[in-house]
Amino acid sequence: MRYPSWERLETKLYQAPRGIVDTLPGEMAYWRFIEQKAASVSALYGFERIDTPTFEETGLFVHSVGEETDIVTKEMYTFNDRSGKSMTLRPEGTAPVCRAYLEHGMGNLPQPVKLYYLADIFRYERPQAGRLRQFHQFGCETIGDADPALDAEMIDLAWQFCKTLGLSRLELKLNSIGCKKCRPAFIAALKGYYQKHADRLCRDCKLRLERNTLRLLDCKQDACQPLTRQAPRNRDYLCPECAGHFSHLQHYLEILGLPFRLEDRLVRGLDYYTRTVFEIQPEGGSSQSTIAGGGRYDDLIETLGGRPTPAVGFASGIERLILNLKKEAVAVPPLPAPHIFLASLGEPAKEKALRLAADLRKKGFAVLGPLDRSLKAQMRLANTLGVRYTVIIGEEEVKAGTVQLREMAAARQATVPVKEIENIIRSGDLASL
Repeated sequence: MRYPSWERLETKLYQAPRGIVDTLPGEMAYWRFIEQKAASVSALYGFERIDTPTFEETGLFVHSVGEETDIVTKEMYTFNDRSGKSMTLRPEGTAPVCRAYLEHGMGNLPQPVKLYYLADIFRYERPQAGRLRQFHQFGCETIGDADPALDAEMIDLAWQFCKTLGLSRLELKLNSIGCKKCRPAFIAALKGYYQKHADRLCRDCKLRLERNTLRLLDCKQDACQPLTRQAPRNRDYLCPECAGHFSHLQHYLEILGLPFRLEDRLVRGLDYYTRTVFEIQPEGGSSQSTIAGGGRYDDLIETLGGRPTPAVGFASGIERLILNLKKEAVAVPPLPAPHIFLASLGEPAKEKALRLAADLRKKGFAVLGPLDRSLKAQMRLANTLGVRYTVIIGEEEVKAGTVQLREMAAARQATVPVKEIENIIRSGDLASL
């Protein structure tokens, strides 16, 4: 590939693109903590992990998320590959999972199929707290059954996941947006209401009024909020099947002891949702602070070319979870520090330390060093790094086939044969020497 001459010649200090951040080692404890909890909670509910590609054919998202949604019209990172085919970086996680379900014949497996994922998501939107242009999600999908008990199970999973992380001040908001049978009557009523107030709508909502009326309820602009609060309620237009489904869901949530609140304006921002929608938010938060949300999408598999297949799922943004963990001062376990630091004095000792480090790593120990610094500087670094043991090798130790083994926290030190290091460290029996 040829680049303009200025790209070849200019020297500059590059920075991450706007809305894209580096995750530094100091933050990794939060990420490992959340990922481990996601995997363990998913296993408790019978979910297996799936990983889908970072980019897919653009049509997958246009047909599933909705041609008139903000994600498709404003936020997708789309490019043509070398063959001229339009590709898009994954802007959400459900459609790729459904594509994989169809492509790999998972409809022939015992239903429902339960899948979870940890994935990076890309949306070109205004960077905000906990939501960047590249962010990360933990998500779960249950595909192949319409039972409202599965909706309750999915909501319970999302709630227990947040609770397992240590988050305590949470609210669960719940609504039903009906199905393709009963939703047209509600949309007609909604459109009629908003047409009377069209002059008060923000620019985006004036477009939504004609193209995607249900999204009017999802507007975050202050000017539209008073109108939204007075808009018709979707629950008043549910068909008997949807009303029954929603009634059973509420009953099951009560059995599970989940403290939900009905939220008439909750619709979520994706066109594939049907019936159940829900969000988990910090107490007193808004939809822009949602830390987990999802719902049922009974028509999506069929939209993508499969047989009619009901499904329900949710996703949780990891960056927002970390913000809330910090806000609630939740202590997360630190990442394990290396077991051993190898300090050496002199070139023969350094060579001996290098061979010893390689041998200890093969036996499963995390080892740092040696470094070409003074012994005092090496010991100071070992203390800063928080290692449990420091192995010190000097000229005398090389001759004798021994090392100085120091237990850092207890400030105990003993001379031990090289061949005994592994047993002593595994037993933690330095005090008896």
